[in-house]
Amino acid sequence: MLHRTLDLDGEVHYVDFGGEGRPVVLVHGLGGSYANWLSVGPGLTEHGHVFALDLSGHGRTRSQGRGARVSANRRLLGRFLEAVAREPAVVVGNSMGGYLALEEGATEPEKVHSLVLVDPAVPIVRGALFDLEVSALFAALTLPLVGRALLRFRARRGPEEIVHDLLALCCVEPSRIDPAVYSAHLALARERFLRAAEGRRDFLEAQRSLMGRLLRRRRFYSMVARVRAKALIVEGERDRLVRVEAVRALAAARPDFTLVVLADVGHVPQLEAPARFLAAVRPFLAGRAVA
Repeated sequence: MLHRTLDLDGEVHYVDFGGEGRPVVLVHGLGGSYANWLSVGPGLTEHGHVFALDLSGHGRTRSQGRGARVSANRRLLGRFLEAVAREPAVVVGNSMGGYLALEEGATEPEKVHSLVLVDPAVPIVRGALFDLEVSALFAALTLPLVGRALLRFRARRGPEEIVHDLLALCCVEPSRIDPAVYSAHLALARERFLRAAEGRRDFLEAQRSLMGRLLRRRRFYSMVARVRAKALIVEGERDRLVRVEAVRALAAARPDFTLVVLADVGHVPQLEAPARFLAAVRPFLAGRAVA
């Protein structure tokens, strides 16, 4: 695994896991980084040359005037595919990264060979169960003054508690995460803590732009209809942030997409259940039928 950078109107950090063959580009979610893929990146090298980038305003990639909005990061993803992948790639996106993967597939289909959508950010479904804590949190973050104040308050707890709280929200059982991978998340959080005000600004910009897109349900499904690439959806059955009912609605809108639901797993199956995640994804990458 090699840490690399390139200049795309500002420095972009990414990890090259190695491998040979078709490029596989891993795209993290809101508040995430390349570290979200450490448990599965090496295993995916059996099926191609694997890269994991830090989006603008995330991980080690500073926004530097590009901004952290979804539109800016979709353009960044497209340019990364052009500069690094250099041929149609398998784009694997988790949460917001799943949304970006879909938008890239709809906007620049020539750069996308296929998609793996991991608990992708999608519009909510009416009548579905919702998590009161998660709904309250995202509603508060959307309010200009309240969102900034909430993040400042949480920052007082320090990077250790920030990582603990985030993974507790995203996982059914955070103790399932490889200790070395957990430590990598903590080390990166400590590094980012040195520029906490910038990180809060970028997080809120990304979060609010994503929420604005997901509220436009008709526009979202119009975008999904334009995707030509084949796709696999991997969903954690107990995801609190993206409910399984909402992902089933995406699969119903695109019956040519394949859906695999992992029982007793949350929002980041690649961290919480890496062996099961790889077992679900490998047949798709190999061109075989997914069980």
